[in-house]
Amino acid sequence: MNALPDGPPGRRPHPSPDGGSGRDHDTAEPEASEGRRKASAGRNLPVAIGVGLGLAAVVLASLLIRPIAFLVLAVIAVGVACWETGTAMRKGGRNVPVIPLAVAGGLIVVLAWYGGATGLLLGTAVGVAALFVWRLSEGATGYRADVPAAALVLVQVPFLAGFVMLLATSDEGSARLIETGAAQVLIMLFTVVLSDTGGYTAGVLFGRHQMTPRISPKKSWEGLGGSIAAAAVGGSLTLWFIFGVPLALGVAFGVCTALAATLGDLSVSLLKRDLGIKDMSNLIPGHGGVMDRLDSILMVAPVAYVWFRYLLG
Repeated sequence: MNALPDGPPGRRPHPSPDGGSGRDHDTAEPEASEGRRKASAGRNLPVAIGVGLGLAAVVLASLLIRPIAFLVLAVIAVGVACWETGTAMRKGGRNVPVIPLAVAGGLIVVLAWYGGATGLLLGTAVGVAALFVWRLSEGATGYRADVPAAALVLVQVPFLAGFVMLLATSDEGSARLIETGAAQVLIMLFTVVLSDTGGYTAGVLFGRHQMTPRISPKKSWEGLGGSIAAAAVGGSLTLWFIFGVPLALGVAFGVCTALAATLGDLSVSLLKRDLGIKDMSNLIPGHGGVMDRLDSILMVAPVAYVWFRYLLG
């Protein structure tokens, strides 16, 4: 869902002098520029931005035109993310049930939509319990690793996504957008996009000091600062304009959102590094897989829920 590629690079690439390849200057320079552009972004920027904007338009339309369409979109996205993560786990040697995980993920989201917090907790608990039952028939070999791996998928994807459903269905039935959960979801997503945009831009322009070289070498402390600044400024102004929230509270909301988004990105990066993969899949051109786009949003969702439910009410 994020409109931009994965996190900011830790350092800007510096062009190296021509190594005497024999190519003429007019040919070499465009290719070198293209190489620098791709190296700094890590992906094809035009494709990534175009696809990201298209996904954002679909989400926006589903929220504003017909909310039940947002539920359908969420079920599909969570189911695919569970399938991607489960498949990656299996490639990493963990015997997890991919299809049951995808089905359980969709059901947990539906329960959160119709049953609120109780439905979310009950669905997740039943899903985890079902994993223990499923694993009984597989024997003892790998039991200690397989069950926690499968449970991690349920917690990391549908359980966290359930908080988006809780936001979307809050104050259900109100006729005005600013009094519905749709506004809360949109503000959360907008702040995440601001965090990603600010982090990417600051990382490209100023990134010098790697933040987590053993997890995500492209992440820089300068990029984190850009994420926090963009989310704090944009998030606070948006909350003030729509809900009349004091700017100081809005800044705190933006800072928490940026930190949670970064942690979400890093947690999925850590999992992918442990599994030895770059992306969860290649379903989305320029972005990788669905899980690669949901990583920040999933971690932000419970944080945003706490803010809207208890701190900004």
